[in-house]
Amino acid sequence: MQQTFFFQAMIYLASAVIMVPVAKRLGLGSVLGYLVAGVLIGPAGLEFIGLEGQDIMHFAEFGVVMMLFVIGLELEPSRLWRMRKDIAGLGGLQVGITSLVVMGLALAFGIYWKEALALGLIVAMSSTAIVMQTLDEKGWLKTAAGQSSFAVLLFQDLAIIPMLALFPLLASNQPEEVAHGSESGSLVSNLPAWEQAVIVLASVAIVVVTGKYLLRPVFRIMAKTGMREMFTAIALLLVVGIAVLMTSVGLSPALGAFLAGVVLANSEYRHELESSIDPFKGLLLGLFFISVGSSIDFQLIISKPLLILGLVSGFMICKAAILFALGKIFKVRTAQNFIFSFGLSQVGEFAFVLLSFSLQEGVLTKDITDIMMAVVAISMALTPLVMVLNDKLILSRVCKVEEGLQVQRPSDVEEQDNPVIIAGYGHFGNTIGRFLRANNVTATVLDNDSDNVDFLRRMGLKVYYGDATRYELLDIAGANKAQMIIIAINDEEKRLEMIETVKKHFPHLHILVRSTNRNDAYDLMNAGMMHIYRETFDTSLRLGIDALKLLGHRAHEATRSAKTFFIHDERTLKHLSKIRNDEELYLNTVRQSIEELEMIMQADREAMNLGAIAGWERKAENA
Repeated sequence: MQQTFFFQAMIYLASAVIMVPVAKRLGLGSVLGYLVAGVLIGPAGLEFIGLEGQDIMHFAEFGVVMMLFVIGLELEPSRLWRMRKDIAGLGGLQVGITSLVVMGLALAFGIYWKEALALGLIVAMSSTAIVMQTLDEKGWLKTAAGQSSFAVLLFQDLAIIPMLALFPLLASNQPEEVAHGSESGSLVSNLPAWEQAVIVLASVAIVVVTGKYLLRPVFRIMAKTGMREMFTAIALLLVVGIAVLMTSVGLSPALGAFLAGVVLANSEYRHELESSIDPFKGLLLGLFFISVGSSIDFQLIISKPLLILGLVSGFMICKAAILFALGKIFKVRTAQNFIFSFGLSQVGEFAFVLLSFSLQEGVLTKDITDIMMAVVAISMALTPLVMVLNDKLILSRVCKVEEGLQVQRPSDVEEQDNPVIIAGYGHFGNTIGRFLRANNVTATVLDNDSDNVDFLRRMGLKVYYGDATRYELLDIAGANKAQMIIIAINDEEKRLEMIETVKKHFPHLHILVRSTNRNDAYDLMNAGMMHIYRETFDTSLRLGIDALKLLGHRAHEATRSAKTFFIHDERTLKHLSKIRNDEELYLNTVRQSIEELEMIMQADREAMNLGAIAGWERKAENA
């Protein structure tokens, strides 16, 4: 029974469903939950799965491919070009210096130089899946640490290609058959080097041209069918097809998927593609992390504990030190630098690919690869825990912005007893905070961008570092005593998460929440929010008023028209939020709303004209 597909699927899903919420509740993040789930159901735990977990890992690596496709969708080519300095400079130096340092250490322990170089290149890799997932959960992707981490990880993904080309040249052992049937060869591997180069460039060109010119008509046809599952199918076909093409010519499928995502970043179908891929990406990434946890060879660790744990700690400390030094050179602030260096200190999932390839090509022996497999898995498993410790123990002291929020004594935030809490202090929250302060209303401000917090505190503002979605932080920040909370954070999902936290634990608070756009406002209304402020709505009306005045309309008429429009739009918004998922009803209602608004505005203008005429007549009679 244990070998049936459905039993195995049930075990994987059940372990994730149980362990991930527990890990999230403990503040450890979902990645560590998946890893612990893998350990529990693997050979070292309940033995529900055996060595087949390592086979599943190769399948689950497709989750990393999907993740890079989604990341590419969020990166316009112009933004990628602006990051070229960090990608080539920071990323290139990290891979180069780490490889040389590890190679030097290996040579000092008597390892042959070819094997030492291979180990250096392997250890230089970090985990795209774990780092990006952890940064995303904490809302750090757009911070300096997030951008620097992304630049390094992207360069590492690019570096996989020359590494795979270099490793066969380093072979000094007899090639061995790799377990799990891993095949690193490609359809072009037996061709001359110049032909391989031409085919590789042609494959990249195919991805770019197809994404830029051929896919939009296909997406348009699929969208016209009105069948969402067909759009999901074409999205999956696109990613799988790119993976097959890249693998067949010896390139990284993750790199090909990322390139396709960047090409489609300006497409009008970008958001639909992302929403179609996202559920599969999340499940496959979770499966990948479970497989990593289940593949940890505890028998090998028990037989050589000092060696393996020494290698894990040595590699992680070495990489963290190199990354921290590079962060200083590239002017990453101290707090962000700790996030950056600790986050990338592990050895990543591509090391599994390189280790298997090294064994197959005779670059490394089986004894070395077995030990390194355990080292890689443990370092990945430790990363979420290291990030939590960094957040709890180091950042709060280095930043000097949580000032006692993590210790068992009343904090400076609590003692202020402010009536207002502002969560998120970017451009939107900053404007609100300055306005309230000008009116003698004090507010407790929370923000999770340490660079922004540090900058604002140097300006003399009392801003505190922390994730405002956490109940514990809100409690210590004085939410029980406050009268109002203003949610101005950037992330739409984080806003909804915070609303649920506040409604559950602090129901007495008035909640005023920022909305990015109309669709976001629908979600907030369906979450029970009444005080929603669309950041583009008021500005659009202000522009409209100025446009009318420049066209010759009287100022009071333009202002009154805007007020009428505002009232009508707010009223229809509440109704539309309830029917947004019924496309036909939604469109009919919007059309009716537009006609109704035009009639109301026409009647209002006629009333104003009649009032003006009556006023002139009264003036004439009095004269």
